[in-house]
Amino acid sequence: MLLLAAAMLGCSVQVPVSQTIAPPEPLVEHPLPFKGKLLSGDANELPPAVAMSLSPDSQIGFSYREELTHNEYHIPLAVTALDPVTYLGAPLGDYGVTAFASLSIFKGDRVLGDYTAKAFVSKSYSLYSEPTHKELEQAARTSVRQKIEEKLYRDQERLAKVAAGASNP
Repeated sequence: MLLLAAAMLGCSVQVPVSQTIAPPEPLVEHPLPFKGKLLSGDANELPPAVAMSLSPDSQIGFSYREELTHNEYHIPLAVTALDPVTYLGAPLGDYGVTAFASLSIFKGDRVLGDYTAKAFVSKSYSLYSEPTHKELEQAARTSVRQKIEEKLYRDQERLAKVAAGASNP
């Protein structure tokens, strides 16, 4: 018996140590390297970098648009009503929101930059908890604005050069 126990200990499963990957550093919001005025869109719905770069007397213009669509998925009632895990809090379906955003930067008829992004956010619901549409909409808007902002920051050097050239008469 002792021999069997020793053999079992020698054959025990070894759990590998997982490596932790550091999350990417948070995006440090800062204004764009030029100022622009909002020609189209809602100033309350802008990505922070664009909002910080607004100036009413600039020759460069911003056009920003967001669209939201709502999605719902429900497990059929005939299935969930008879399933005991339903009453223990198992998901009954999902609510989702897709946000689409587009930002154009231009001077007159000349397009200096054109950016689009799409974000999808969903959350399951159960008998005991349900996300609000407002909560999902805000998460989708935040995500899509961050994606637009990331594209702007990656392109800011080129935009600064083009905007400087566009500012000269």
